[in-house]
Amino acid sequence: MQNTNKRTFEILNSRTKIYLVIIAILLIIICCYQIVLIMPSVIFYGIICFYTLWTSNKRKAEISEHIQELTINVDSAAKNTLINSPFPLIIMETDGNIIWRSSKFVSEFANIAINEELNELIQEIKIDIEELNSQEDINKTKDKSIQKEEVIDGKNYKIIGEYIKSKQNERKKTSEYMVMLYFIDDTEYVKALRKYEESQTCIGIIMIDNYDEIMQRIDAELKPQIIAKIEKEIYNWALESNGVVIKSEREKFVYIFEQRYLSKIKENKFQILDTVKDINIDGALQLTLSIAISTQGATQYEKYKSALSGMDIALGRGGDQAIIRENGKYQFFGGRAQELEKRTKVKARIVAHALEELILEAKDVIIMGHTNGDIDSIGSALGIYRIARCLGKEAKIINETVGISLDSFMESLKKENDEEIFITKQEAQDQINQETLVIVVDTHKRSYVESPELLEKANKIVVIDHHRRSTDFIDNATLTFHEVYASSAAELVTELIQYLEKPIKLKTIEIEGLYAGIMTDTKNFTFKTGVRTFEAAAYLRKCGVDIIKVKKWFQTDLENYNIISDIVKKAEIVKNTIAVAIYESEDKNSSIICAKAADELLSISQITASFVIGDIGDKVCISGRSIGDINVQVILEKLGGGGHITLAGAQVEGMNKEEVKQELIKKIEEYFEEY
Repeated sequence: MQNTNKRTFEILNSRTKIYLVIIAILLIIICCYQIVLIMPSVIFYGIICFYTLWTSNKRKAEISEHIQELTINVDSAAKNTLINSPFPLIIMETDGNIIWRSSKFVSEFANIAINEELNELIQEIKIDIEELNSQEDINKTKDKSIQKEEVIDGKNYKIIGEYIKSKQNERKKTSEYMVMLYFIDDTEYVKALRKYEESQTCIGIIMIDNYDEIMQRIDAELKPQIIAKIEKEIYNWALESNGVVIKSEREKFVYIFEQRYLSKIKENKFQILDTVKDINIDGALQLTLSIAISTQGATQYEKYKSALSGMDIALGRGGDQAIIRENGKYQFFGGRAQELEKRTKVKARIVAHALEELILEAKDVIIMGHTNGDIDSIGSALGIYRIARCLGKEAKIINETVGISLDSFMESLKKENDEEIFITKQEAQDQINQETLVIVVDTHKRSYVESPELLEKANKIVVIDHHRRSTDFIDNATLTFHEVYASSAAELVTELIQYLEKPIKLKTIEIEGLYAGIMTDTKNFTFKTGVRTFEAAAYLRKCGVDIIKVKKWFQTDLENYNIISDIVKKAEIVKNTIAVAIYESEDKNSSIICAKAADELLSISQITASFVIGDIGDKVCISGRSIGDINVQVILEKLGGGGHITLAGAQVEGMNKEEVKQELIKKIEEYFEEY
């Protein structure tokens, strides 16, 4: 207001000067014609100037008086507003000194020991101010705003205020600030918001994993009873959350409930998974469920689609588990049962035909496995390479892996194959174009492939994998052959070769590579083997595998055997049956040494799971093995890894081996608390 009045006075003053100049010019013109009027004109102009000056000073005094009166009124109103503020108000310094507080503040917090909470709050505010000022000139005194949310005596307060630097301690190089804070009671708003959020709908999907296998193995007259038992348990479980269950297919149910019950479901860790497994079916498999629940989506349809995506992940991880998608993240529960082989040859045949068409449509093919490749990834990549070559397409495999796991095999490959098969990551990135087909084998994780950048450039991607699905899966693949029930990627590729329309003539080294891949992931046909595994191995055996030659690739020299023995000797037992050991040396082959040591530990009686930690340079690796009683995949997944129930691994950054060991033990304890 003061500035406005000042501008108005200046405008009037400038106009008066213009008028005086105009009058002076007119008088001069008149005097030029009538000289006798010079003296009267001077007197007249002097009177006008005197009157103008007098009125100007009078008006200036009136405006000044008005501004002063207005300022006093505004100051009085501001003071009254502060004193009688409807919100609790306090002015204090960041050293804890309280300068002033309103009567509303005193009455609001009369029955609360507020001083302690104020001290904590003011220290938090000081830290926030210093963080803000670290980005700007510390000497600026411009007022800045503060906004925080705090819970005081069970009430939710939004704290809004301003701060200004009040003093500077030159000796300690620190500053103190004066802060004015309003406390706005947001309790009712927070309650209303929470009530609204809790009333939101959650949509879930419940699926009986092995419905077909169970129904095939029980008598016809028992089927209605078994189905009734399953449905009764599902309906009873849903009733605990006042939910609605709708049977959409013979083995699938849609589950709808309010979000307020989600925390209780989490606390109970989906006990329905164990309840259904306890249903006794004579001579049949154990019943298991998969459950996917989602809160993500603006509409009910979007939530349902999100739940369907979650179900794909649950089934891709082997079933017998529950998944919750909330706030953009996945939470996993269960997953203790062994994967059951339930693949059909129909799917392998359909995928084989689709893969053949994609290769024929492509100009060339680039194949890659996972980082630090093993014989399974290289062997399966060789199988895909031969498919592409037999279909008349140029093909290359990305591989930059060296080490004891592949040295013997790669040496044999160089001797028996004169083709230029392998390229580097950079060569692949230079070669790829819009017509290139990228085929990923033995992994589905976007961040774990040999060249993640290649996935961004690829127009068409095929994924062939057998690992339990993680949340970092390649979601834009044109074709996915992801079978968690398979023993290895080599087994899946062997099946595809059998079902292609064009006969594929494999070279001996390629046959042996596929066979070695199956042997690697099954630990010589001990773990995770099904009927289909032996069928694939039999097909390769029929094609001419030299088993003795393959076995030599897996032999360990005396030096490495002694290293493994030393690791086993120093193992620590956790939870009575779990062995945890550390490979002390930093070695580029640490992951292989750790894997072999974990296998060796598992051969000891009373050991149900083993973990071996090693240093591969920039990361710490962990190899986990289990005989099936303990899910090593769930444990290592907490450390960013993955795999299967009986075989898993992880790589950890930013910690040393001892820190990783302590973190691993903590995750093992969490696993036992959860299960």
